[in-house]
Amino acid sequence: MSSTESPSVPAASVLPRVAPVRVGEGERLRSVGLPGVTLTIRSRRPAREGLPPALYVHGLGGSSQNWSSLMAELADAVDSEAVDLPGFGDSPPPDDGDYSVTGHARAVIRYLDSSGRGPVHLFGNSLGGAVATRVAAVRPDLVRTLTLVSPALPELRIQRTAVSTGLLGVPGIAALFTRLTKEWTAEQRVRGVMGLCYGDPGRVTPKAFQLAVEELERRLRLPYFWDAMARSARGIVNAYTLGGQHGLWRQAERVLAPTLLVYGGRDQLVGFRMAAKAARAFRHSRLVTLPDAGHVAMMEYPDVVAGAFRELLAQPADADGTAPDARS
Repeated sequence: MSSTESPSVPAASVLPRVAPVRVGEGERLRSVGLPGVTLTIRSRRPAREGLPPALYVHGLGGSSQNWSSLMAELADAVDSEAVDLPGFGDSPPPDDGDYSVTGHARAVIRYLDSSGRGPVHLFGNSLGGAVATRVAAVRPDLVRTLTLVSPALPELRIQRTAVSTGLLGVPGIAALFTRLTKEWTAEQRVRGVMGLCYGDPGRVTPKAFQLAVEELERRLRLPYFWDAMARSARGIVNAYTLGGQHGLWRQAERVLAPTLLVYGGRDQLVGFRMAAKAARAFRHSRLVTLPDAGHVAMMEYPDVVAGAFRELLAQPADADGTAPDARS
């Protein structure tokens, strides 16, 4: 199914009522209507006025809640907002059903243009890393720095543990998976996702686990949940096949913003071996590797990721305003 086909989900105005999204202490949610899309934005009050703006973009199956811990860590450094991409978190599906990487990037750009917050410190994880790379490449005026945590950039040899995620993009697989797993409880599903995404699932507290279960139960009641997952997974696969100036690695080379790259040694979805290639592709990059982290280092080690970002900010700028090349 191409991204140009009509969406097979109800219009946002007639979606069923579900439980409200959790809002952490110090956070607030608001809905922003834009041409063709409505986005939910999670924000945290900064420690003081005048801090530079930051925007966080989550990965496949995630939401703005994935960034809550890091936003709290950086409350004294940036004015943080995190977006729920179309069809995820509390954002309804896009009007045109376009869940491609380009479609998600277009939604982020529309929000930044309408809010006037740019240029921002832009963060992205997994799918959000691919989206953020595309935004930084095509709209450098909107990005001060780029921080990518396990970005979903094309790999020639996909890890075996990541194959099932890619298969969600195959037409019919999501529906088949739903039928085969209909007896699974939300607890079983969350435990499986955490086993795949965390380097050490034991770091997840019982409270955090229960909150994740409640959020999944809420989202499973949404009629477009699996559609958004499947089409976004297909969008990643399609982005991997693009060549020329639209290829993600080519766009990585075009990024002018100082870039922080964070890779986990126990990542089962993005190959750790891609860290060195990414460090070469982004021209002004700083590479941080966390041997014990999995796919969501900003959730497992928010203090470490926050420290690395502070170091990025502390780097002296070259004459053109970009940071010098660095590796760590």
